[in-house]
Amino acid sequence: MLRTVCGGRVASLVATVAGVVMLGAWGSPALSQEKKAPPAASAPSAEKKPPHAIIKTKLGEMEIKFFPELAPQHVENFIKLAKGGIYNGTIFHRVIPGFMIQGGDPNTKDPAKKETYGQGGPGYSVKAEFSDTPHKRGIVSMARAQDPDSAGSQFFVVVEDSRFLDGKYTVFGEVVKGLGVADKIVSQPRVVCDAQGRPTPQGQGSCDNPLERIEMTVTIVE
Repeated sequence: MLRTVCGGRVASLVATVAGVVMLGAWGSPALSQEKKAPPAASAPSAEKKPPHAIIKTKLGEMEIKFFPELAPQHVENFIKLAKGGIYNGTIFHRVIPGFMIQGGDPNTKDPAKKETYGQGGPGYSVKAEFSDTPHKRGIVSMARAQDPDSAGSQFFVVVEDSRFLDGKYTVFGEVVKGLGVADKIVSQPRVVCDAQGRPTPQGQGSCDNPLERIEMTVTIVE
């Protein structure tokens, strides 16, 4: 279905301890002692956020927090692809109300090749990293073909709880800001297919393809 379905903060204070310094001339019969005033405490160090992704579209931005503890290979792969620009100019090519929005296919950069949308990838696949994390609203997961180890670049954002996907698709992040943008995207007019799979309107791509292009730019913030 997906592809044919598809992102510790603790500020540290530097403690300073005043030392006691002995003052006086070498060999003097009377050595004076004086406590040195402690230096002022330094300001807390700036918090460093772990890498996260910003997906920009004409309908707004979404911020994705990654789950490297759940899917380290998928997080690494997404970050690598994003930094390489593979996602820039791609679109969300499947929008299904009450379910999810799917994107990340390099084929979607070409408006003239709608018949290939959903079939593209980076030219390699990533081994599945399934977990017990539920596919609740806001979760970002990897799309794949029937082979569990066939994920590449396509991903999807869950807009409504979809627990039937649990343990079958690799969860690697979550939208922490801008989930309303996903709601806007999933609500766009789209190609609708009948029971026989015939699309309406014709010539606008496969089932659930938005009638209007919703391109993305993905930036990794570190």
